[in-house]
Amino acid sequence: MSATAQTGMDQGVPRPASSEDAAIARAFSLKDLPDAFYDDPYPTYRALQSADPIHRMPDGSLFLTRHRDLEAIYKDTVRFSSDKKVEFGPKYGTDSLLFQHHTTSLVFNDPPLHTRVRRLIAGALNPRAIAEMEPGLIALVDRLFDDMEARGKADLVEDFASAIPVEVIGNLLAVPHEDRGPLRGWSLAILGALEPFLTEEVQARGEQAVGEFLDYLRHLIAERRANPGNAEHDVLTRLIQGEASGEKLSEIELLQNCIFILNAGHETTTNLIGNGLELLLRFPDQRQRLIDEPASIKSAVEEFLRFESSNQLGNRRVVQDTELDGVALPSGSLITLCIGAANRDPDVFAEPERLDITRAPNRHLAFASGAHACVGLTLARLEGRIAIGRFLARFPNFAANGPAHRARRVRFRGFTTLPVSLA
Repeated sequence: MSATAQTGMDQGVPRPASSEDAAIARAFSLKDLPDAFYDDPYPTYRALQSADPIHRMPDGSLFLTRHRDLEAIYKDTVRFSSDKKVEFGPKYGTDSLLFQHHTTSLVFNDPPLHTRVRRLIAGALNPRAIAEMEPGLIALVDRLFDDMEARGKADLVEDFASAIPVEVIGNLLAVPHEDRGPLRGWSLAILGALEPFLTEEVQARGEQAVGEFLDYLRHLIAERRANPGNAEHDVLTRLIQGEASGEKLSEIELLQNCIFILNAGHETTTNLIGNGLELLLRFPDQRQRLIDEPASIKSAVEEFLRFESSNQLGNRRVVQDTELDGVALPSGSLITLCIGAANRDPDVFAEPERLDITRAPNRHLAFASGAHACVGLTLARLEGRIAIGRFLARFPNFAANGPAHRARRVRFRGFTTLPVSLA
């Protein structure tokens, strides 16, 4: 039995706070991070969790690192809002395309918009539809393997991990193959503008990407209105046609949530695959274990999601005066939920700094929880299992072939390059 499969007797033993922890916590601000943080944020998260788990940052917002606090907030949509209009107005300017996009998309909204859009997307991502995607997904990764094998080396981000979700989401929206080239660049630029510290250059790239994506989608939607697809599989057709009750999305809701579907399904899944393969390089004992026990791929994907969460941060705004563990949270307070820290909380996970591909139970929050749990989580898990499992079966001896480079981002954790040899 895995050590992590034992009872809670192994858990609930948080590390006592040291004076060093307290100093790290006092100095912490998302807008002033040392370079080393981007490579390894977890020592900082451990210090915050031990010394100041409900940390007030210099701008007055709160940074939360405990699993139980995140879980409670995810489940409480009455006191904690996902709507970002108040927060994003000063950040982007209310007349910007980035503001329009991020305040209209599914993830940064409350009911009723959130409910309507989620129901439409979820209907096209039902278990039968996802099961029918599996043969095409297997064929895609095998083609990518053939191309990489012919060269004997690969960049696991550019040549593999990023190519998979672009094709999957492109298929869901029925984007013609010849039009898919710009999708990854648009997604990276738009998501990059969500980072806590926003430069003028990053904002300009995000603004341009939203504009170009909207221009493209207007043509795609017009064509789909004229020639509808099968709403059982084509998410865009489903969003256009609306619900059986006759309720439909407005034009701007339709456009912005098409962008959201690409962004949500692309970058986090790319990071899941890239992070998972890098972890198998970093922990050869777990790689060998997965080679010996290929059926463990399901639990391995969950552990990759816990250990290196693709999405590290979430946000909420307090809309009713309340408190959390004795700390007053006045209405209007802004909260950052640190998923990366919560997924290594020793109150919940035995030996949280140890990678264990058979960890059970594994109550990670990589897909959030409650009403805003990731609508595409079943699809993301399928992509991760097929991509990583089949890669390891095909290239069990893959090895690092140069330095890997992480994206210098806080919210989304992944690599920009991950070069390997395949022999």
